[in-house]
Amino acid sequence: MAFDPIAALREWKQKVVSLQQRWRGARREIEQLRQENDRLRRRERQLEHEREQLRQENEKLKRQLEEAQRASKRQTAPFSRGTRKQNPKTPGRKSGSCYGQWHSKAIPQKVDEVIAVPPPAHWECGGPLEVERIEPKYQQEIVRRTFWRRFDIPICRCQKCDKRVQGRDPRQTSDALGAAAVQLGPEGLALAVKMNKELGMPHADVSAVLRDGFQLPVNRSTICRAVDRVARRGEATWHALRDAARRSMVNGIDEIGWKVAAQLRWLWVAVSQQVTFCDILPGRGFPQAASILETDYDGWLTHDGWKAYYSFLRAGHQSCLRHLLRRCENMIQIASPATARFPLQVQAVLCYSKPWPYGIATRTTRSRCTAYGPRPDV
Repeated sequence: MAFDPIAALREWKQKVVSLQQRWRGARREIEQLRQENDRLRRRERQLEHEREQLRQENEKLKRQLEEAQRASKRQTAPFSRGTRKQNPKTPGRKSGSCYGQWHSKAIPQKVDEVIAVPPPAHWECGGPLEVERIEPKYQQEIVRRTFWRRFDIPICRCQKCDKRVQGRDPRQTSDALGAAAVQLGPEGLALAVKMNKELGMPHADVSAVLRDGFQLPVNRSTICRAVDRVARRGEATWHALRDAARRSMVNGIDEIGWKVAAQLRWLWVAVSQQVTFCDILPGRGFPQAASILETDYDGWLTHDGWKAYYSFLRAGHQSCLRHLLRRCENMIQIASPATARFPLQVQAVLCYSKPWPYGIATRTTRSRCTAYGPRPDV
């Protein structure tokens, strides 16, 4: 077969064109890969920066958690803010005219003890001293005195029914004898209950105060049992307070978490103009609320909008104005100037100088609404 140089040249030319196209395609792929590599590197640097920020935030949250855990176990300085002021004011009263109005404690009407203070026996120059006048100085002191009482209790036997009967003095706190013959008196018991329930002091701290302050050694278990006896004696008062709350026309009701033996419980409170009633219950639903005010309560309820309260179908409901104002404040902070007009207007209505006595009610009964006068124009 004869060699055709034109055909060979044409074939080589096609191969060159094909190689050029492949070379251009490879260059485009290389450029795309280079751009992708640059993008991945930028993304890697961005992720590294985000990872560093998250690490710093994680360290910050760990420190805050540790501080919170330590603060929860610390009993001293509950008012501490954690940081000192940069330029604190000088402590104490200002001198001179900036001192302010002078005040002093009133002189007592009755003095229990008068102490004559003698002149100093030794003076610098040793000369004789002449008394010019006597200036009174008063001191108010706590007299710590713990004393024992003994009750001679007659143990009797009825001649008719052969029943054992014993006497009781009003100052006794219990009828127990034998192993329980030594008990805490009513004054010490009242102080222990006040420290534990009103001041929130643990039984061990109450025991320490009675021991160090009054030389009255009492075991914390004794205080615990004494508080339990007081609670049983006050059960009738507790029921009377609950009945008064149920009869009240208006009640503010709320609940908060409460721990009982390290278990989560809920402290419920119903506040009216007459009484304040509290109860610790295992849940925060409608059955617990109904156990306080009964299911058919038909008065007015002020609350934070928790759905369990709206199950009182016969009651009138008022949202807590403080909760509504807080929602308005939060909306104003995040809203634009145009959209902030509505929460500002609602805030102005809620802060009305002479509001409707029961705020913004959700009940539509006309007779109930008109019974307390007209509402402000909304």
